[in-house]
Amino acid sequence: MNIAWIIVVLLLVIFLQGMIYSKYGLRGLSYHRQFRQGSVFAGETIEMVDEIANKKLLPMPWLRLEVKMSPHLIKEGTNVEKEETFHRTLFSLRPYQKITRKHRLVGSKRGYYPLQTVAVTTGDAIGFGEVFDSFEAATSVTVFPALVPLEEIPLPSHSWLGDITVKRWIIEDPFLQAGVREYQQGDSLKSINWHATARTQQLQVNKKDYTADHHLLIYVNFDTNEDIRLPVEYPEAIEKALAYAASLAQYTLANGIATGFGCNGYFVEPFTNSIDRIKPSVRVEASSSGQQWDYLLDAIAKLKIDRSRNFRAFLQEDVEAGLTKHDILIFTVQVTEKVHRQIAALEQLGNAVEVVEIPIEESGGTS
Repeated sequence: MNIAWIIVVLLLVIFLQGMIYSKYGLRGLSYHRQFRQGSVFAGETIEMVDEIANKKLLPMPWLRLEVKMSPHLIKEGTNVEKEETFHRTLFSLRPYQKITRKHRLVGSKRGYYPLQTVAVTTGDAIGFGEVFDSFEAATSVTVFPALVPLEEIPLPSHSWLGDITVKRWIIEDPFLQAGVREYQQGDSLKSINWHATARTQQLQVNKKDYTADHHLLIYVNFDTNEDIRLPVEYPEAIEKALAYAASLAQYTLANGIATGFGCNGYFVEPFTNSIDRIKPSVRVEASSSGQQWDYLLDAIAKLKIDRSRNFRAFLQEDVEAGLTKHDILIFTVQVTEKVHRQIAALEQLGNAVEVVEIPIEESGGTS
């Protein structure tokens, strides 16, 4: 066989194997991606796992996976400054082989990070041609803000937090009635409700309300100007305020104080419909339940640095709802005259309001 026939046969083999991989290369492939942890705090390591299987006789000389990821999910030891980055993984699969590969990432910034699809590219060993497709690989990870020591939070005074903590030791007020209950050993005879006793044929006593049924609301003001059509000018300062809010909530909940959270921002997609003209503001009602810490962290992590309404309108919702008997702490970059008026209205309803201003220089400038 002369050299010409060798070349013809070789080209034919190259062409045929290229056709085979073009037609069958992506068949019989399965892919799964997941994060080992559903949530972490900023700065902590996340383990991402790729699992791919070749369920056919045809081997895969090479297979490339690509997924667009946030720059705030970065490989350990790297520092990515781009607006977005691509995570690429290269595989080689024998027939009926499954490969699991682990990647260690760092959640560098608070946020909610979903991964939806992955781009898959393969081809023959010689590089005659490539085929491309996308696989559904929906997964996500939530990154909570990094907590800061309590002494680093610029609270209005040391006595303020002490007063809040003391108020959780509630005392019955003899002038406030909250219904009746069955008589228990040790109850004063003076507290017996004879009408209720006659009706139920069992001793009933007056149930007293409390003078300090204490609730704390931690608010973050996203306003850096009055016009909500303008972007937030100092996002780093707002991020600092959110970290303060999460850290303070950890302390107050650990001390048995019913704590809630609110802001005039809104949730990222898919937790808010981006096409809605007026998006709901974020509110987590005050509670001291065992799950409240998780609820607060999750809400703070999934916030978008944007505004659903002015902060004065956010406070007006509380005024119109008749909010009372709450301590309210507001983290803010600025306090306008209109916000001052809303604070005064809340105080007239029986709330105590404290304001903590976040200096702009803490934010590191505009972005």
